[in-house]
Amino acid sequence: MFGNPFVQQRSESTKGILFALAAFTFWGIAPIYFKAVADVPPLEVLAHRILWSVLLLMGLITIARQWTLTRDLLRDPRKLKLLLLSALLVAANWLTFIWAVANERILETSLGYFINPLVNVLLGMLFLGERLNRGQTIAVLLALSAVGYQLLVLGSIPMVALILAFSFGFYGLVRKKVAVAAVPGLAIETLLLLPLCLAYLGYLVVQQRSSFSLQLPDTAALLILAGVITTVPLVWFNAAATRLSLATVGFIQYLAPSIAFTIAITVYHEPFSHDKLVVFGIIWTALLVFSLDAWHQQRKRRL
Repeated sequence: MFGNPFVQQRSESTKGILFALAAFTFWGIAPIYFKAVADVPPLEVLAHRILWSVLLLMGLITIARQWTLTRDLLRDPRKLKLLLLSALLVAANWLTFIWAVANERILETSLGYFINPLVNVLLGMLFLGERLNRGQTIAVLLALSAVGYQLLVLGSIPMVALILAFSFGFYGLVRKKVAVAAVPGLAIETLLLLPLCLAYLGYLVVQQRSSFSLQLPDTAALLILAGVITTVPLVWFNAAATRLSLATVGFIQYLAPSIAFTIAITVYHEPFSHDKLVVFGIIWTALLVFSLDAWHQQRKRRL
């Protein structure tokens, strides 16, 4: 007997939601891991993250039988150049995040990932010729006003938040041009960065400054886990993205910065002044406008 297609679709959607919740929860609690390696220099953490990610991603490619696709990418000079650019962007994003967590700036990282969807819309307008509708325009202007408020009142620009939002925004823009599956794409990105990472880690060993040693087994184990922190949520996210609409994934993505925001205040007691509340409040208002507009546009398409 054939199964009920409606029931099967609902089952797949439920699986997708569970995968999405798992991925974004994992990303949300990631600051706890990076706080645990805060004594290791950020650049060394980044190098280990790339090294162990390469090994795990190669294993995933083998399991998924995606070596033909990966080899085809490695033989395409145009795509390789774009993947090198995206690799540098994601490395900048990772390094900024690692540094921010180690320097008690988790709140600002959460702000960056709250801003990111609005940055994506802005970049789409600037580089892809996409037109902003009224709701998107209001949301982007509200985000700009939040940055302006912080500059005027606090005398500073939220640099960590902006670097995270724009580096990830440009990363997504470049990856759109490549149009490659997430796991092979990230595998090649990390592979392109691997020679520099190995050279740097080798230099640290020669200089006797490496944090990875038998004398520090706990630290070594944590650094190896950097690969898991990178690849596991990516696999879950891919599983979710193939089962859910972009609108649903877009809504659930706010879970990650929300968890990071909560952890920053309740676990690590980062200062949260009235002025910071105003900045976050403006951004949350912008996201509410943005989300309601996306929901409205999706309903119009269905009618």
